[in-house]
Amino acid sequence: MTHYPAIIAERRIIASDNFFSNIGKCLIFMVDEYYPAREVVVAAERAGQRLDNFLFQQFKFLPKTRIYKMLRKGEVRINGGRAKQTYRIQPGDRVRLPPVRREGASSATRSEVPVALQQRIAQQILYEDARLMVIDKPPGIAVHAGSGVSAGVIEALRALRPNADFIELIHRLDRPTSGCLLVALERALLLEVQALLREGGIQKTYLALLAGRWKGGGRRIEQALSRRGAKGQVRQTHGDPEGKHAVSRFTPIRRYADATLMQVRIDTGRTHQIRVHAAEQGQPVLGDTRYGDFALNRQFSKRGLKRLFLHAQQLDFSLPSSGQRYQFEAPLPEDLQAVLQQLSETGDDTAAS
Repeated sequence: MTHYPAIIAERRIIASDNFFSNIGKCLIFMVDEYYPAREVVVAAERAGQRLDNFLFQQFKFLPKTRIYKMLRKGEVRINGGRAKQTYRIQPGDRVRLPPVRREGASSATRSEVPVALQQRIAQQILYEDARLMVIDKPPGIAVHAGSGVSAGVIEALRALRPNADFIELIHRLDRPTSGCLLVALERALLLEVQALLREGGIQKTYLALLAGRWKGGGRRIEQALSRRGAKGQVRQTHGDPEGKHAVSRFTPIRRYADATLMQVRIDTGRTHQIRVHAAEQGQPVLGDTRYGDFALNRQFSKRGLKRLFLHAQQLDFSLPSSGQRYQFEAPLPEDLQAVLQQLSETGDDTAAS
C-alpha cells in the first residue's frame, strides 16, 4: 500500500475556554493537514476488494460519509472513469484519489477511538501471527462503527496499529455476544477464510443458556431465515421458507430447573441465527431483548444475568493453501460463570447425557 506524508497547509490559533489566566493568554495551536491528490495502482493481493472498502483503508482518518460523498461526486476515478462503491478492483487498476483536508488535527486528538476502548481490546487478543489475529470480544462492544456507535473492535485495532497496512474483520459477532472473533492482517488470508465460512469449512461452537428445560437430546434445526424491516427501522430476522438456508445444531450440556445450558454449532452464519432458531423452538436465549421472553429476562436479571447469554466459545479450521490447522477457545466470561454457579446453588441441576 502506498503511504504519503501529510503536508501542513495552514495554522490556526484558537482561544481556549480559560482564555485569560494569571499568566495571561492561553492559546491552543491546531493545524489542518492537507493530503494532495495521488494515484494508486492496485496490487494483486487486493483483487476483488470492493472499492469502498479499499478507500476506507486509504483514508482511515475520514468518516465513511465523506468517502461515499467522494464516490457520488465522481472525485474517485478508476482508469480515468467514474466507478460505483460496489466495483471490485482488479490488479493494475489505476485509482485516482482526490485531495483531502483533515481539519483540527493534533497529536492529542488524532485518534477518534477512546483510549479505554483501545486498552480493553488490546487486553483481549487471544492470538496473533503475521496474517491472523483472534480477539476475545467483550460483550456490549460492536465489532465496527455504525448507527449510534462511534467506534468498535476494528477501529480500536487500527488505532492500536496505525502503521499496519491491512486490518479487516473476517466475520462478525452481535454486539451483546462475547467470544472468538477473527481478524485478517493480510488480504489473501481474508479471502481464504471467508471462502471457508461460505463453504461451511469452519466449525463454530457457541455456549447459550436457553429458557426452560430442554427435552430430549441433540437437535438439528434447519430453518431458512430472512431480514425484515423498513428503511430507518430496526430490522429483525424471521423464519422464512423463502429466506436463506440456515442450520444450527443444539446439544444440551446441563439442565437446570428453568433453563438449559446448550452447546450450539452452526453450519451457516446468518444474522441472529442462534437467537432466532432458539426462539422458534419456544426456548429463547436468556437475556435476549429482541427475540426473548421479557418476563423471564427480568427474573434472570435478578439472578445476575445482565446481558445476552451467548458466547462464541470455539473456532476450528484448516487453511486449504497450507493445511495449517487453527483451534481457538475463549473461556466463558466470569459474569456468565457466576450465573451458572447461582443456578447450581438453587439445586435441581443435572448434567445432560
